Amino acid sequence: MTETTQHPTPAEPGAGALCTGAPGPGDPAARDGVRAPGRPRSERAEKAIIDAVLDLLAEESGVAGVSIEAVAARAGVGKTTIYRRWPNKEALIVQALATLKGPLPQPSGASVREDLLTLARGLRSERARKRIQCFWNVVGAAEKHPELYARYRQDVIEPRREVFRDVLRRGVRTGEVRPDVDVEAAVTMLIGSLTGRFPTERQPDDFPDAVVDTLLRGVAAGAS
Repeated sequence: MTETTQHPTPAEPGAGALCTGAPGPGDPAARDGVRAPGRPRSERAEKAIIDAVLDLLAEESGVAGVSIEAVAARAGVGKTTIYRRWPNKEALIVQALATLKGPLPQPSGASVREDLLTLARGLRSERARKRIQCFWNVVGAAEKHPELYARYRQDVIEPRREVFRDVLRRGVRTGEVRPDVDVEAAVTMLIGSLTGRFPTERQPDDFPDAVVDTLLRGVAAGAS
């Protein structure tokens, strides 16, 4: 799956200005020595590239439909613009997916229940975001593209799971959680309940609360 050869083609007219943020020779801002207001061109190019990747991932062909050539055409940039930022399409896809996830809410540390509720509600809110089909297409293609999925899991999924692990480990130290709890299994049960259902299926508003409370009935100190 990894693109082992990279032969960047010459950028289209104007693509150099797009990726560097420098005004083109015909740009009034270049003549006047000032940059036009608005988002820098390099940022616009990067957003266009990320949007193109997510659009392609969300389509029926999913991962198979993503190539540097297809992304460049969809984003309206040259392949050199992409290769300046990402070494291959795996890195590009992983970063594009990471932009949809964003950081989880910061647990307050008030209690295990409150922290898990904060995190669970954060996960639920992500289901409402557009392009969630991108994630399912990547997960569904894990067998065909194991290197991509491994990198996605390592760079995007595992750091988020670690936040949940930290909450449960702290709960063990404070006596809120049973000392013999299987932290990995508990995290998988919690996250799987909130993210494993069909992506377009609407969850009840109190579903995160129900998941957390059901889990805690099993892992809380004194639970039988």
